[in-house]
Amino acid sequence: MEILDGVAGLAARYRGFVLDLWGVVHDGQAAFPGVAEALARMKASGARIVFLSNAPRRSHVIEAQLTRFGVDRALYDHAMSSGEITWRMLRDRTHPFIQPLGTRAMFIGTARDHSVVEDLGITLTDRAEEADWLLNTGPDPEGARAGVTAFEPALQAALARDLPMICVNPDREVVVGGRRIICAGALSERYAALGGRTLEIGKPDPDAYEPVLQLLDLPRDQVVAIGDSPHTDLAGAQAAGLDAVWALGGLAAEEGLADADSATLVARATAEGVSPIAALRALRW
Repeated sequence: MEILDGVAGLAARYRGFVLDLWGVVHDGQAAFPGVAEALARMKASGARIVFLSNAPRRSHVIEAQLTRFGVDRALYDHAMSSGEITWRMLRDRTHPFIQPLGTRAMFIGTARDHSVVEDLGITLTDRAEEADWLLNTGPDPEGARAGVTAFEPALQAALARDLPMICVNPDREVVVGGRRIICAGALSERYAALGGRTLEIGKPDPDAYEPVLQLLDLPRDQVVAIGDSPHTDLAGAQAAGLDAVWALGGLAAEEGLADADSATLVARATAEGVSPIAALRALRW
């Protein structure tokens, strides 16, 4: 596997970039060193850049967070998120899983994720008996550190009422400031194991890439996706028919792969069932 130190070579080969955020652009607290410069030089080379994140909040919230992290709005073309996709699906009510859902949702998440249902007439509650379905955007940092078992009572209560779950972040875990914590996907996985009905919205579902490809307006062979998670980023890009590059920050770095050699990366990718065209040490020029 080719291992790249920066994105200059990719900018010469591709016109469109689908970039993951957490683990590629930032760590949940700040942008990684060199990211702003890399994005600026990519844009100067004529690249079109769209962020695709499994973040369970709408695009306008993502963009405001990026600005706080020092990633200026002029450095990218668009931001798309699983939260934005979920909001649109709840608005349109055309998906067969979502169509019959009522207006009361049991909520596992934090206040910063309320944008997923803003202006949709959906009431959130923490009580299963008051809900028609279960909205899972993932635990707060304290709950995430406690692990999946801390949410067993809530999941069992929802299961007892056969509440269908919408999971707005399929990620199983993420690294925040160097610490690994669970995400909504871990709760979805447990709920499904208990026998609950779940719909996970976001990567690796190839449908998550369709609005991004519409925004890029480029042939697929001119687009490359960069992400740190084989389970979501690489598998999703592969399912969508895009070349993928494995970013060795975020989860990959947490697993000791930041400085791995080609043979180690190939073995790991093969075990995960993905075939990235290259690995990337960091999002820098």
